[in-house]
Amino acid sequence: MKSEIIISSPVTDMELPANATVYEYISSKFSEYGEKPAITDTSSDRTINYNQLLDMIRRFGSSLIRMGFKKGDVFALYSPNLPEYAVAVLGIIAIGGIATTVNPLYTAEEVIKQLKLSGAQYIVGFPSNAANVIKAKETLNLKNAYVFGNAEGLTSFSTFFEDDGTLFLPDLSIHPDDVAFIPFSSGTTGLPKGVMLTHYNICSNMAQLMHPDFAVYKHDGPNLGLLPWYHIYGFVVIMAITLRAGGHLISMLRFDQEVFLKSIEKYKIKYANLVPPIYVLLSKSPMVKKFDLSTLKESISGAAPLDAETSSTVNQRIGFELVRQGTVGFGMTELSPASHLVRRMDGDSSQGSVGHCVPNTLAKIVDVETGESLGPGKDGELCIKGPQVMKGYFNNPEATANTIDKDGWLHTGDIGHYNEDKKFYIVDRLKELIKYKGFQVPPAELEGILLSNSKIADAAVIGIPDYEAGELPKAFVVKCDDITEEEVMDYVAIKVGPHKKLRGGVEFLEKIPKSASGKILRRELRKRESAKKKDN
Repeated sequence: MKSEIIISSPVTDMELPANATVYEYISSKFSEYGEKPAITDTSSDRTINYNQLLDMIRRFGSSLIRMGFKKGDVFALYSPNLPEYAVAVLGIIAIGGIATTVNPLYTAEEVIKQLKLSGAQYIVGFPSNAANVIKAKETLNLKNAYVFGNAEGLTSFSTFFEDDGTLFLPDLSIHPDDVAFIPFSSGTTGLPKGVMLTHYNICSNMAQLMHPDFAVYKHDGPNLGLLPWYHIYGFVVIMAITLRAGGHLISMLRFDQEVFLKSIEKYKIKYANLVPPIYVLLSKSPMVKKFDLSTLKESISGAAPLDAETSSTVNQRIGFELVRQGTVGFGMTELSPASHLVRRMDGDSSQGSVGHCVPNTLAKIVDVETGESLGPGKDGELCIKGPQVMKGYFNNPEATANTIDKDGWLHTGDIGHYNEDKKFYIVDRLKELIKYKGFQVPPAELEGILLSNSKIADAAVIGIPDYEAGELPKAFVVKCDDITEEEVMDYVAIKVGPHKKLRGGVEFLEKIPKSASGKILRRELRKRESAKKKDN
């Protein structure tokens, strides 16, 4: 039998925080940081320092214990980013609870579904979704429901701070393998599933992403908390790592172009984790020139591919010192969230690569038909093994077994390859590949080409059913200048082989549907196509 070809990190394995809880690992130096600013809310210009953050966590945790909340109880957070979000999530997991994080834009039905699946008995929402919180409480007979701020019919989260904090004792019986979080996978390739992430998963991935060669934050300037904290990327890569390092986190409730640009100028933000649509804005919006963005020096792009031309234009306009753009890392909720990242020393030289394995992580590329591990330059499914691999899907052993094999390898469902330098490249989602007359057509490749056109602001490609060919590539395009369907098709045709031409046509949209983490919601585009066929 052939031996497996397994790729490891270019850096030696590091000692991981094997016995720490997430709360201990993040908050261990809060007292030392003292009066330093911890979190500033851009909507109110309100700042809490580390002493205040610690005091609020203690009061909240003590109040929960006083009301009977116990280890293993599940508390849902249904809110955009704000300082109290950090208080809530850290307080819950400090006393042995489990946090399930919910998209604040979910409908009442979607929230109710997640609460049912996760077993949550407590929820905190936001004034804008208070009606949904009330409906969920009544439908599921929840023990308690709260709201950040104030809303009729709900208890304000601020009442927790009336507690004196005396019952707050971080649960010393927490085991590293105990579940800390149940975020839900995006559902872009199937039904949403609760992902069980343990204290060890989270602490390990934080340590991996703070390794000097890969460090996502270096605590020498404010970090922008724009990407949603309900997503495990936002929690780990932005919130948790910034707070552990004693940095200043600038929270934004939602993306607004003017507020975003004003905040960079006002708070002298140095670090920003962004998604491709925001880079497109930075490269093309005239509003950018109205603000001083000179402090913004480091950026990481994720969630979807970013073309080289946009990356280069942004670099020139903003003046970054270190940009890990393109598709600079690989992650998924099931990986807590990251397994690969472009090293700091490689900067922007790894355009198109997701980088190397982070420390203590193994990867292999396997043939999708035979399961055989493949050598450099050959496309197959990416599989990961490491301390950041989830415990499994909550109450779903079948889905767990379909994702993590008997040898502990997590099958990502992503197609890619690696080169002789052990840098990995993602070609596409296994389930998103377009099959044209037996040829595989990666949508991401065509999207990259489309985005290199200065008249195109955003794009998405899907396969549409065709009797003869199986599927035809079709583009959905958001234009920022006059361009015709024919011009778009011709632009792609001269850059690709015959099987990759946009034979399914081009449709212009006002906006490409995307998840909060920036992933294209291809299922929405497919639904759109199906509805058209029914109408015809």
